[in-house]
Amino acid sequence: MSSTSATGNGLAPHVLVLFGATGDLAGRKLFPGLYRLAAAGRLPQSFRVIGSGRTSPGTDEEFRAAIREALEDRVDELDGEVLDDLLARLSFQTSNADDGSDLAAAVRAAEDELGDDVRRLVYLSVPPSAMLDMIAMLGREGLAERARLVIEKPFGLDLESARTLDAALKEVVEEDQVFRIDHFLGKEAVQNILALRFANGLFEPAWDRRSIESVQIDVPEELDIQGRGSFYEGTGCLRDMISTHLCQLLGFVGLEDPGAFHERRLRDAKARVFQQLQPLDPERVVFGQYVGYRDEDDVDPESNVETFVAIEAYVDNDRWRGVPFYLRTGKAMALSCRTITLRFRNPACDWWQALSMDGVNPGPNELVLQLTDDAHISLEMRAKKPGPDMELVEAVMAVDFAQDFPNDDPLEAYERLILDVLRGDRTLFTRSDEVERLWEVCQPLLDDPPEVVPYDKGSWGPQAALDLPRGGWRLGG
Repeated sequence: MSSTSATGNGLAPHVLVLFGATGDLAGRKLFPGLYRLAAAGRLPQSFRVIGSGRTSPGTDEEFRAAIREALEDRVDELDGEVLDDLLARLSFQTSNADDGSDLAAAVRAAEDELGDDVRRLVYLSVPPSAMLDMIAMLGREGLAERARLVIEKPFGLDLESARTLDAALKEVVEEDQVFRIDHFLGKEAVQNILALRFANGLFEPAWDRRSIESVQIDVPEELDIQGRGSFYEGTGCLRDMISTHLCQLLGFVGLEDPGAFHERRLRDAKARVFQQLQPLDPERVVFGQYVGYRDEDDVDPESNVETFVAIEAYVDNDRWRGVPFYLRTGKAMALSCRTITLRFRNPACDWWQALSMDGVNPGPNELVLQLTDDAHISLEMRAKKPGPDMELVEAVMAVDFAQDFPNDDPLEAYERLILDVLRGDRTLFTRSDEVERLWEVCQPLLDDPPEVVPYDKGSWGPQAALDLPRGGWRLGG
């Protein structure tokens, strides 16, 4: 084994069971994440990975060859020794919701090989329609025993199905065994929201309705549905993005001081924000569908599924009362980015307006967080233009983490979250009460959905969405 992957950081031996191991998520994120953890010496010294699914990819050697190809496509500068060692620990065993006996036998054989203190991690990357039956199979076969169970979103498709899913989980595992994964929370930039706010006296006193006029959480995507027609027809943008990723970001921006970066305290603080988040008003929500969506494979030619959502939301507490949170996301838009913008109120004095150049006031003060893997934070403000006259211009203070910390190697979101599951740390995972409350908040849109308005590919969405925020969106008007 390579010296870079030998320490394991004291983690107990593990058997990792990956359902959906031949799927898109596994190829794009899960196996690259496991490789990077291995290369950094962050995986257990002793572990096995058993992929599973309804259809066999062939022999174990053929499965390993497919994973090798996926890693060669997606990871730069592969270490051959680390890669060979990781692949040697991989195997595949077919299973389905009706029969998991062969998989259960393979898991127990691997655990017997690794010793008495072995831990079990089960990762369910399966479609929502298959989730309940797969959970029941895990219970029947004993695979949920002692397991840390990772569940991919969406966590149900509405309030009723979310409660049904939670009840099914509670039949086979305890809540502290469940890791509901939302990869946005694994991003360095999202965690940096907490550091930026609570560790800096510059920001914490101004992080409220007295200073902040609005908050924008903006996640447009240039890509269309990319062959995921059947998934999107059954899910839509609201369920895919709003009730999960964007609301979780709102929770991080809006929470009160948790007192510590600690699992219970942070999740309690975030859950309180969601309890105070008001049910969404369909009159202040815009649904859109990009032109051409109905021509995609596996899409109903008369589909009214939304591929775009823009929302005005409110948190009813002393810190945020009256401050609109604007959430926007959609497919086939003008730009791909993940941006949080805190727009500040103008100062009470107004004499500075007469100093603006050419009669045009610089924009409002905005704190902008770019949620890229290499986090970037900027503060846009007004300043004096160099020269003999007192004229105001817009100036920018910026923090570029890749530039400021060139020797550090941030973990990709799935990489970080897989490591947290191995450690048993649920701080950055979603709790069942959060899931239920967010469905309560979104339920008015499911009961009375807004009209779905067409928008052109490469645009910023419907005009009604552009008009939604006071002062417009930071991106695209």
